[in-house]
Amino acid sequence: MVMDLKAPRGTKDILPPESHLWKEIERTVDEVGLLFGYEEIRTPMFEQVSLFKRSVGEETDIVSKEMYLFTDKGGEEMALRPELTASVVRAAIEHNLVTKQASSSRLYYNSAPMFRYERPQMGRQRQFHQFGIELLGSLSPLADLQVIEFALAVYQKLGFANFHLKLNTLGNQSSREKWREELVKYLRSNLDALSEDSKRRLETNPLRILDSKNPCDTTIIGGAPNIIDYLDEADASHFDEVKSLLTSAQISYSLEPHLVRGLDYYNRTVFELTSTDLGSQDALCGGGRYDTLIEKLGGPPTPAVGFAAGVERLVLVLMKLRSGEIPKSKSDVYIVIADKAGREVGISIASDLRKAGFSVIYDLLDRSVKAQMREAGKSGTRFVLLLGSDELAAAEITLKRMNTGAQERIPRGNLLGLLQNS
Repeated sequence: MVMDLKAPRGTKDILPPESHLWKEIERTVDEVGLLFGYEEIRTPMFEQVSLFKRSVGEETDIVSKEMYLFTDKGGEEMALRPELTASVVRAAIEHNLVTKQASSSRLYYNSAPMFRYERPQMGRQRQFHQFGIELLGSLSPLADLQVIEFALAVYQKLGFANFHLKLNTLGNQSSREKWREELVKYLRSNLDALSEDSKRRLETNPLRILDSKNPCDTTIIGGAPNIIDYLDEADASHFDEVKSLLTSAQISYSLEPHLVRGLDYYNRTVFELTSTDLGSQDALCGGGRYDTLIEKLGGPPTPAVGFAAGVERLVLVLMKLRSGEIPKSKSDVYIVIADKAGREVGISIASDLRKAGFSVIYDLLDRSVKAQMREAGKSGTRFVLLLGSDELAAAEITLKRMNTGAQERIPRGNLLGLLQNS
């Protein structure tokens, strides 16, 4: 019986040469993390279900519909993580990275896998990957600015020029509740015109209605009350300072009064970075403040701000920007070994060159010299080293420079120095 084995729906095998783009993104995030003074954190891929219920919110689609749940052999309810902020906060509390003392923790994660049971679409899978940062301990608007600067730095380093920052504030819990009351009144007055999903959300999570793209909802949303009219003095001042800092940093933005993000823990500044290169699904990353989450999960009162970015979507944009051309990894040296007599010498040369930092490949299929030379030409290698019977007898090697086609016979003892100076 032949088994038709495939990757599960909503998952994807990442193969060469696309995997080279993933490595490029990972290197870029690591480099930007170093530039901003952040350190990497890695958390388990599954956590207690209660962590996400308490942090993300039981009425969110993520918790109520999309989490992968299982009961372990000890009878404990677990979930594959659907997002990473809650896990990072749990780790920060458990390992005393946040204390009552005035201090901050700068943490980032890189291509970390997450899991949500949702309808797969372009750039969105049931197993997906994100990079992002969590800046714990600062209430200053400077922290809001730095999180946005970090995200922009990653995309700029990858060669982006076409992106846009959307900005809003959700105020504090008190001002948000006043706004929420008025929003619910307004939505109820338009109940008959709302989509079925929005009617359901009106009873469970009315703020999520503002994210709706359903044509039935968009006109109604356009006339909804704005949070900005309900901010207290401290929240309005914080938001004004964030906007002023963005202007000083020459970061353009647009105010989006109905930008709310999808998770319950956000307060004050929220933002999204978008790219028209993605088409209608244009969000690259998003984030904001979550000043009450750490205390809610059992830690000391600690302000915090962060963002998360999808790697799959970023790969799609990079492929489009580069016209679908993904650079293949290229070796420095391809060693062509004419026959079995040259194997030991060829292997020894390869070992010495690798120790010196050169990438080296040689044929593993016992093919002819002609076939090896053809393969070397396709590989994009910089140098071909031919080791035949004449070269073996003279303790020499023939070196061919693939960019010019020039070749020369040299003593094997001169090879390393010549390559290092080429």
